[in-house]
Amino acid sequence: MLRRRRSIDGRSPVIPARHRGRNDVVIMASPPPDSGHPSPGQPGPGQPVPPQPPAAKTGPVIPRPPAAAPAVPAAAAPTATSVAQIEAPRRSALSGLFSQTPAWLVSMLVHVIVLLSMALVVNEVPKPETPRLITASAPEVEENFEEFEDEVPQDDPGPEQDMTDIVALPESNNVETVQVVSSADDLDATPISVELADFGSETAPSSDLLSSVGAAGGKAAGGLGGRTDTKMREQLIQTGGGNKQTEAAVESGLKWILQHQMPDGGWTFNLKACPSCNGQCSHGIDKSHGLDRCGATAMALLPFLGRGYTHKDGPHKKQFEAGIGFLASMTVKGQGKAYGLGGGTMYSQGLAGIVLSESYAMTQDKRLAVPAQLSLNYIMAAQDPAGGGWRYAPRQPGDTSAVGWQLMALKSGHMAFLKVSPLTIKKAVEFLNEVQADDGATYGYTDPGNGPGTSAVGLLCRMYLGWRKDHPALQRGVDRLAKMGPSKDLYFDYYATQVLHHVEGERWVRWNEKMREMLLTTQSKKGHESGSWYEGVEGGHGAHAAGRLYCTSLATMILEVYYRHLPIYGQGSVDEDFKE
Repeated sequence: MLRRRRSIDGRSPVIPARHRGRNDVVIMASPPPDSGHPSPGQPGPGQPVPPQPPAAKTGPVIPRPPAAAPAVPAAAAPTATSVAQIEAPRRSALSGLFSQTPAWLVSMLVHVIVLLSMALVVNEVPKPETPRLITASAPEVEENFEEFEDEVPQDDPGPEQDMTDIVALPESNNVETVQVVSSADDLDATPISVELADFGSETAPSSDLLSSVGAAGGKAAGGLGGRTDTKMREQLIQTGGGNKQTEAAVESGLKWILQHQMPDGGWTFNLKACPSCNGQCSHGIDKSHGLDRCGATAMALLPFLGRGYTHKDGPHKKQFEAGIGFLASMTVKGQGKAYGLGGGTMYSQGLAGIVLSESYAMTQDKRLAVPAQLSLNYIMAAQDPAGGGWRYAPRQPGDTSAVGWQLMALKSGHMAFLKVSPLTIKKAVEFLNEVQADDGATYGYTDPGNGPGTSAVGLLCRMYLGWRKDHPALQRGVDRLAKMGPSKDLYFDYYATQVLHHVEGERWVRWNEKMREMLLTTQSKKGHESGSWYEGVEGGHGAHAAGRLYCTSLATMILEVYYRHLPIYGQGSVDEDFKE
């Protein structure tokens, strides 16, 4: 039995092949009457009708339940076909898929496949470079001594350099800050890399430097203005307690120092090595500190600066230029480390820092800007990162004596508008707090104590770091120094004289009378030693360790105290940028 399916409009629908049963016979309806086109296999208009083959006989068909089929759109044009045509090979599934897929979708799939293929191609990632650190190990630790004590091991002396000609210093004052990486075990205790802060946005004009409130202090508290202003110096001598005798003694001391200058421009504690002396003067040092050319040269130049003499001003320009050139060349060659030519320690570094900074402040010679800043950079990098002090070698736990020289160098650099780290000053204050006693009235060497010399150093540092004149601990400390009075230890006298001079008043008047008289009577008047000091002021470790040049330098600077530094409390408070 044949089964005929009809659609709603009475036509025989086309059953898609995927929905037909094996025994289903599809009878295609004739095209609608309004169709103007012949069906496939039918003659067109005006064509003869071909003979039709006899119909094939078929047996009965057992129908099977058809699968549900979706309605076929009425717009499809059905055509009659035979069972043989139904059983024709089907198109491959892939061909049917591509024939029914829109072109844009095929294009998108192709591009996706290409992009995924390209993503699978992986270039080898370059290996990151391992950071390289340049380490600078600290030199071997020297044995302890208090201010030029004997028997301190020195570095092996290197070959002597011919420095007769002044080294050509760089003209630029742009100094790159070098980050130091040390192998010290305690570097993790505090940050090592510090940010340098400009206390002045630019270098002060030379016209303002010494005549008004400028980089070198001028008339400011603690400044250097009294050194080169003749009228001011004379007034300060008169009001401070000096006289013609003290000035004559200063000039005599400077003359002796000039007579012992070495041919290369520097100085030595070993007077036998000086061609112009050849051992005529006693108490020269031929070992240990006798090899410290840096310390000797710095101590020789400091009294000239105190008197206002530089390579641009004063009667000894040529000799001073040879000396400052010698010291500057050592500093530049050492990349900031001024000592090392034969010997020296951080004590020598502090002294060199003072000389270079004051020379730059007083002359504004740009050739000195680089060595001066480099010397300060080395001092800051050499600070003990844990305790905040300095000693003989970089980053050792500190002592008060070495701290005093380094802080004076940093203060001089600050007055010269060089760069000084506030963190360095802060750490130095922490060191002073650790070695103070009686709330800061007295100071020990490496621990709390009340040594005369170390107490004088600590109190002077406190003054420059901002303690007010009426600070109770400062007043107690000054009273104690005044009761002691001057001694034969010039190291103690040098610091105590500055402390009493800054506070002024009756205590200073009494101190100055004794100090002035002692130095005027102990200055040598005989032979080649004339103008120098040693006998009568040889107390303390320094005299025995560094000899006659050391004593002459300190005694001369003590007599220059009236104008060497203006009184800190004379015309205002301490500089706000350099205080605790």
